Amino acid sequence: MEAVSEGAVPVDVGTAAAVFEARSISKRFAAVQALDGVSIRLRPGEVRALVGENGAGKSTLIKIMTGVYRPDAGELLYMGERVHFARPRDAQVAGISTIYQEINLVPLMSAAQNLFLGHEPKNRLRLMDKGRMEREARTILERYGVEADVRRPLQELSVGVQQTVAVARAMNERHRVVIMDEPTSSLEPREVERLFGVIDLLRAAGVGVIYVSHRLDEVFQLCDSVTVLRDGLLVHDGPLADIDRAKLIAFMLGREIADSSRVTTFSREGAAEAREVVLAAKNLSRHRVIEDVDVTVHRGEVVGLAGLLGSGRSSTAKAIFGAQPLDTGTVSMEGATVKRGSTRAAIAAGIALIPEDRKAEGVIPTLSVQENICLTILPRLARRGILVRTDERRIAEEFIDRLRIKTSGPDQDLAELSGGNQQKVLLARMLATAPKLLILDDPTRGIDVGAKAEVQALVSGLAAEGLAVLLISSDLEETVEGSDTLVVLRDGIVIGQLSGDDVNEDRVVELLADASGAPGTDDGGVM
Repeated sequence: MEAVSEGAVPVDVGTAAAVFEARSISKRFAAVQALDGVSIRLRPGEVRALVGENGAGKSTLIKIMTGVYRPDAGELLYMGERVHFARPRDAQVAGISTIYQEINLVPLMSAAQNLFLGHEPKNRLRLMDKGRMEREARTILERYGVEADVRRPLQELSVGVQQTVAVARAMNERHRVVIMDEPTSSLEPREVERLFGVIDLLRAAGVGVIYVSHRLDEVFQLCDSVTVLRDGLLVHDGPLADIDRAKLIAFMLGREIADSSRVTTFSREGAAEAREVVLAAKNLSRHRVIEDVDVTVHRGEVVGLAGLLGSGRSSTAKAIFGAQPLDTGTVSMEGATVKRGSTRAAIAAGIALIPEDRKAEGVIPTLSVQENICLTILPRLARRGILVRTDERRIAEEFIDRLRIKTSGPDQDLAELSGGNQQKVLLARMLATAPKLLILDDPTRGIDVGAKAEVQALVSGLAAEGLAVLLISSDLEETVEGSDTLVVLRDGIVIGQLSGDDVNEDRVVELLADASGAPGTDDGGVM
């Protein structure tokens, strides 16, 4: 633990040679270019933020830097020497530690055992000296401001203590680089403060820290420099002192760059004026996730939820659909209260949700197109407990034709369809329930430009027919173009509602960048 001894002299970050460097890294997964020529440079004693929205390439870059993936092109340099990490253990042995949001230690072992795992203190008989190990573990954690029973299983201690154990373990092994991936997402405010103190100790000891976070308040408070990724590309790299919050958000969202390949075909011009209220969600709250969120959607209206990654957009959508537990709040459909926390009650009330992660939470690739479309309405298709296949096929064929799903037929395996057509199948499943409110969470994510235009046109057409729509998109332009009203979220709190001429990208970015004007939460930071 000499690396964090008192009196350590901070390294001059501006002049020090890089301790770790990734140069021109590229990585492709099938048709997706996850990274394209990305570089990042970390000096001793530097805390560098790595930021970007979903799909920016942050996780892929971290996994390449730590030996989980091999790059298709580019190189890694550690202490000035070119290195190849065939597996994560190679990176750890070299001196690179990664601390994930989910702690990757051994939960059933004690804190002391985790801290010294693999290099336990030995007595004269070369046996593990448990007493010495526990004493040294207690002393080490106290240096980080933690008082805990190091004999207890790690899983019984708070997340903040577990993360401190992970950091202390890295320092005990003399690691020179620590990568922290969303380390404060599950921490209470006092634990966040303690973690920042630990990071200051790492900085003073000359350890380079890569800090991945979507909370921009933390980034500006803690970090020396920032690397911004968007769509697998490096879009900004430099000192934080040279950039303000609004500019950083603009880099993350890409609103300042015209992209001729982007096709946005939402057409809300002349949309019918909002009529009767379909959805009234009031005071939706869940500790450290969302707080007093109100959303109202009228018949034929598209309401967009805008905000950066982690702002509470998806959590709000899932709460309305009954898939996110709530501490307080009510959801009403056409004036009737919907049972909280029940997806069955939500579906019965006329709410349909297309989730953000199509593969993990939506489609079932091992089933056919027909089975995927009719999955939610099977009880309705059964007569005396027996499924009527002719009705199932008729409904599937209707939606295949209506949504122009490109398939060889209802019996084709869903896995054989393109991403855009899989998204249409999921949309068909939701429409088959005859919903009154359709919630779309990033409906065009991961599909090609042509399919994106088709899905956007379908949504606009449904709204024109009177369907109430709640729209979320990681593409700010798409959200703005597709919405009649925008509810802007930050830290799980509504910081503004825009309508009419105010529904534009500039107003959204202004709201997100105005830290002083946005209410704070225990989480701290932007989204």
